[in-house]
Amino acid sequence: MEETAKQAQALEAALGAGHKVFVAMRYWHPFASEALAAARTWGAEKVVLLPLYPQFSTTTTRSSLREWRKLAADWRVPTDTVCCYPDEPGLVAAIAQLVRAGYDEAAKAGTPRILFSAHGLPQSVVDKGDPYPRHVEQTVRAVIGAMGLADVDWSLCYQSRVGPMKWIGPSTEQELERAGEDGVPVVVVPIAFVSEHSETLVELDVEYRHRAEGLGIPAYVRVPAVGHHPAFIASLARLVSQPEAMRGRGCAAAGQRCPYAEEA
Repeated sequence: MEETAKQAQALEAALGAGHKVFVAMRYWHPFASEALAAARTWGAEKVVLLPLYPQFSTTTTRSSLREWRKLAADWRVPTDTVCCYPDEPGLVAAIAQLVRAGYDEAAKAGTPRILFSAHGLPQSVVDKGDPYPRHVEQTVRAVIGAMGLADVDWSLCYQSRVGPMKWIGPSTEQELERAGEDGVPVVVVPIAFVSEHSETLVELDVEYRHRAEGLGIPAYVRVPAVGHHPAFIASLARLVSQPEAMRGRGCAAAGQRCPYAEEA
């Protein structure tokens, strides 16, 4: 919540007078109902919903938007939505800058392999048309291009698996095992997370780091989430100012119909 509050404050400053940014968390305070009440009390005359999920998924973006629409059904205020922004230039520039710094650090121990780690999804969700994996790949390829390095060794992998069902892969642990076999240092990038939380501070920083040490990986460098990086905040300000310009673009680039457009 502290991380998200810093993003909200930075975005509000970037948008300028007349704008107010409210935080709505999905599973903890402030919940969407609290954000809705605060926006009403403030006297909002227009609402722009800004998911902090750059890559659209039915399990995250759609779930959050549906909850808001249900709660705000009786509030007759014009509402617009930023759908997804997997290759938004400011987001890409911020990640690329952070990854390059991590790459240079890991290079002291050999030629690094970059592991772009995203939250996983059950394969059954993707089979139903969820665009998330393609969006994540869009972000990764844009970041690689922005880094300006030739022949970079990289892999896209997925973390946070739970339950016995089949999940999309390869898993981050599998990629760590491969790096251990190849004897290469790794640069671990939380490519689908824009702020620090348990899946970066615990899963990546503690659990996977311990696993990497056990595998004899020469160096394990974890890149920070973009947080309130100026380039990222500038991108969010642009998106909020013109949400209609972005809608469906990520899905079109991925060769899919925009799930948001299907229900809007």
